[in-house]
Amino acid sequence: MTTRRCSRTACSAPAVSTLTYAYAESTAVLGPLSPYVEPHTYDLCAEHVNRLTVPRGWAVVHVHPDPEQPVAPSDDLEALAKAVSTPLPAPAPANDTTRRGHLRVLPTP
Repeated sequence: MTTRRCSRTACSAPAVSTLTYAYAESTAVLGPLSPYVEPHTYDLCAEHVNRLTVPRGWAVVHVHPDPEQPVAPSDDLEALAKAVSTPLPAPAPANDTTRRGHLRVLPTP
């Protein structure tokens, strides 16, 4: 198994944490090294974790699970699949339109 390296340019130290940004909440989330390499996340070494800065007005959330509690790898894709597979209630069609798939048929005036 290959040790993952820090994502910072020219740094070859082993990664110890994963950084993720929640842009909508202006928050940087720094947690334990993720079990998988994910797009839009950054693996950081201990030095870069300690030197982390974020834009003014942003918050940093440090997630440190209990070291005594084993953490099973989670699959974010599974959570996403569950979220999008939950059907939304169909909107009530307007009286003067008929829905067929993604198209609407409007009656001729």
